Amino acid sequence: MAEPIPFPLPESTPTRRVDPLWRHLVGEHLRRRRHERGERLADVARRAGVSVQYLSEIERGLKEPSSEILSAVVGALDGSLLELTSGIADQLRAAAPTPTAVPVRGAGPGRAVLALAA
Repeated sequence: MAEPIPFPLPESTPTRRVDPLWRHLVGEHLRRRRHERGERLADVARRAGVSVQYLSEIERGLKEPSSEILSAVVGALDGSLLELTSGIADQLRAAAPTPTAVPVRGAGPGRAVLALAA
């Protein structure tokens, strides 16, 4: 069995990047879509069958709605769950850092090990 390759920490370890919470991204997406359509919270909430307060809390990332509620709200905005999830996934991909090569002792000249963040 091969021996594990140690990954030494750089002199100054950067702080770990924290991904945004799903509920925040969903809320931002829904609010942006509603604003693009020039609609009020009350209009969308009525069509979705939710209270204005609950929709407001979803948009502000305070509530984690069920898939049924998300489907109703997105539908009230003439969208789909596929558009919602793929739009958020695209946003996350665009914001993700690119992997970088980190030199490791013993890797040899011109060789590096690709360190991927989990």
